[in-house]
Amino acid sequence: MKNLIIHGDPGIRKGAVISVDGTEYVCFGISRQGEWHGPDRVQLWCTVGTPDEEETYERREYVPNHLDTEAVDADAVEVIQKKGS
Repeated sequence: MKNLIIHGDPGIRKGAVISVDGTEYVCFGISRQGEWHGPDRVQLWCTVGTPDEEETYERREYVPNHLDTEAVDADAVEVIQKKGS
């Protein structure tokens, strides 16, 4: 599990399945940043992980400040499924 900051909006929502650098992730939670006073484009701050980590996320059995953080442009994100079923 890690934090992923996406510069731009690839059109995903909570539950989306994405691929970054060939690794597939599920978006457990997404926060939009920068709508009013932020940078020139919106940023999506996502908590992502593998499907087997979803229960850990739901039960909050992790420390958010200790997750690795990666920042990518929206162009680097391949959207496999836009939102959860």
